[in-house]
Amino acid sequence: MKTPLLLAAIAAGFVATGADAAGFGRDGGAMGRGMGPQMGPMMDFATLDANGDGSLTLEELQAAPANRFAAQDTNGDGALSADELTAAMVAEITARAEDRVNRMIGEFDENGDGLLQAEELPQPGGRMGRDPFERMFSHMDADEDGLVTAEEFETAMAEMGERRQGRGRGEGRGRHGN
Repeated sequence: MKTPLLLAAIAAGFVATGADAAGFGRDGGAMGRGMGPQMGPMMDFATLDANGDGSLTLEELQAAPANRFAAQDTNGDGALSADELTAAMVAEITARAEDRVNRMIGEFDENGDGLLQAEELPQPGGRMGRDPFERMFSHMDADEDGLVTAEEFETAMAEMGERRQGRGRGEGRGRHGN
C-alpha cells in the first residue's frame, strides 16, 4: 500500500515540474518567468539573437514575442490552436528533459559508458541529508501513525499545489515545518 502512494506522489511532482517547465507560471497562466505573457519561459540567447551576430539589440528583444508566436503558429493562420500550443509545449519540455538527461549522465556516469547503472545513481539522502522520501512521507502522514491514507495524500497534494501557485506563503511550509 505504501509503494503506490509514494509512486503517485512522485508522479505528481513530475507532472507539476513538467507544467512549470512548459511555461505555466506561479499564477497558473502561460506566463513563464519574467518575460511577459507573449514570451513564455525564458528564451536562450541564441534564439533571441535573431541575426546570429553574437549580441542582442533592443529590437531583437522586442521582436522575440512575435517571433515565438510565429514559430508556434505552424499553419500561419494568425492564431494558436490547442494542437499548436501542445506541440510547442511538448517540444519545449522534450528539449529541457534532454538537456537534464545529458547533464545527469555527465555528472553521474562514473564508468564513462554513456549509461547510468543503478549503482551510479545518487542514493536517497546522499547529497541532501535526510531521505527525500522520508520527508515527503512525514509531510503526508498528518496523524503520524506511520501510514498515509488517501485523505492525507490528497490534502498534502493540494497543499503542494497551493505552494507552487504562491498561495500559503508565510503560513509555514507544511504540517511538520518542511
